[in-house]
Amino acid sequence: MGWVFLFLLPAMVFAMFAALSPRVGPPPRWRVRLNGMLGAAVRPAREAVERRRPPAPIDPFDVLRLQTRLGVLADQVRALEADAQVYAKAHRLAATRAAYDDLLGEACRMAGIQPVPEARRSEGERLREEVELASRGWNW
Repeated sequence: MGWVFLFLLPAMVFAMFAALSPRVGPPPRWRVRLNGMLGAAVRPAREAVERRRPPAPIDPFDVLRLQTRLGVLADQVRALEADAQVYAKAHRLAATRAAYDDLLGEACRMAGIQPVPEARRSEGERLREEVELASRGWNW
């Protein structure tokens, strides 16, 4: 009878580790059923494991694409501010600044800076985020 316990104990331990490990993609059907049965007991341990996981590395080409897009939008904002003959200048400037602010927020999230939650930023907040990004090596 002791030999049955000797074989079942490691199997149960490995099954619990498999149930707690995070996976990529849709989970298999047996795991969905197991989570349904043990969901309340396993959920806190699974969330603790996922919180301890290091963040996924950022692709440097995504950063470069974002810096390039930020540079293009910054040039468009400067060109709109300098041009006195443009039609619907205020509307175009507001739309371009909103797009710039969205990209600036995405860049802050990539760099690990806490962005402003509102969609529109004040000039001071925009400058603070630009300085934070520049201090972390971003340029555009």
